[in-house]
Amino acid sequence: VPLNLLRGKGTADYINTGSWSKKAISEAKRFCEVGIAGASPEGAFSVPARDALDLNPDAAYVHYTPNETIQGIEFPYIPETGGVPLVGDFSSTILSRPVDVSRYGVIYAGAQKNIGPAGLTVCIVREDLIGETLQGTPAMFDYKIHADADSMYNTPPTYGWYLAGLVFQWLKRKGGLEAMAQINERKAGKLYAAIDGSDFYNNPVDPQCRSWMNVPFTLADAELDATFLTEAAQAGLKTLKGHRSVGGMRASIYNAMPEEGVQALIDFMADFEKRHG
Repeated sequence: VPLNLLRGKGTADYINTGSWSKKAISEAKRFCEVGIAGASPEGAFSVPARDALDLNPDAAYVHYTPNETIQGIEFPYIPETGGVPLVGDFSSTILSRPVDVSRYGVIYAGAQKNIGPAGLTVCIVREDLIGETLQGTPAMFDYKIHADADSMYNTPPTYGWYLAGLVFQWLKRKGGLEAMAQINERKAGKLYAAIDGSDFYNNPVDPQCRSWMNVPFTLADAELDATFLTEAAQAGLKTLKGHRSVGGMRASIYNAMPEEGVQALIDFMADFEKRHG
């Protein structure tokens, strides 16, 4: 991003809300001064309030991560950046709902959550931001080279493209992104309701910032974590262990997870609480 968007400026703004924001900030510091326009409160699972953002009108761009997978937090708003281009890392939320692309200078996303296999990247760039890269930018990182070559400057990952195409067709059959948004909101709502209705489980995220895609939760007794994971796996519910930096559990319920799968988790959680609570 900075290689293409600095365009003669030396500063870019970043909003720091979690693990993936921090990685983006670390990379940007290789090329420019990074201003932290806002950050999640220390130890809190939330995003900075809209009116708390301290944006530099002379920044080359403003970067944020709409959904942080590890912390399970999601922006409930799109930052207003005036004339400064807004950049979003949509890797874990793209295609989960409609997006007003006109609000952004750049949207980029790894395919591995809602599009297809890892190794494919989608980049949507406003046309006036294509060109004028930093001197020394490798050709493979230059948006203009890829745009001029219709995304085939090099041999593309054809199998990944093919699978992505099948996913796009599936999404259309499901009713498009409007229908997908309703499904995802319903899935997440059911799971959060089950957690909130229990004294045995807890979700640490500010209710206004809860992710539709990634739902972390803890048990009242952490010593039961291993038992929960073992019994869940036996019930066909896999990869529920939370990230090591957060602990507890995490249910990733991307587009491909059917509502029946979420209901199966809810039913298991209720049964586990009955037996161990």
